[in-house]
Amino acid sequence: MSMFENNQYRWRETYFVLFPSKNRPTLKQIHKAITGLNQHLTLTNLVANTQGRLESLTVLAPEDFSALDISYLSGEEVKEQVATLAEEVAPTCCCEDEKQRLDMLRECDARLDILHFEQIVDGDEDGDETFDPSSLLLVLEKLAELTGGISVDPQGGAML
Repeated sequence: MSMFENNQYRWRETYFVLFPSKNRPTLKQIHKAITGLNQHLTLTNLVANTQGRLESLTVLAPEDFSALDISYLSGEEVKEQVATLAEEVAPTCCCEDEKQRLDMLRECDARLDILHFEQIVDGDEDGDETFDPSSLLLVLEKLAELTGGISVDPQGGAML
């Protein structure tokens, strides 16, 4: 069940982790990596393909009043997105580290979509008092590390 179907949460933003499809993690690897980040994160709706590789899952972060829907995608859509993103960020790459990351980006043909949701709390209409993006940032970093990939903010067109 997607968090879009849960009226206690509202979507805030989407991030990607782009990586070579050969590095697609297993559901067991993802489970171990994410639960090792914080004992308060709960994984639900775990779905794997027949080889045990990640298809999708939901991460609940009650202390941050947030949740993450994570799903795997590969193929032409991802390759086209990578090519477009590489064109957009290439002119701004000035240091050697950024150029290396751009080269890595061009090799990516798979992605994890990380949809970030805010838990709706009575009396906190805009979520500023309770909502915390800490779990999102931790999970993004861990998924990029696990896949040998690059975290991307698609709204800003930037590699993180």
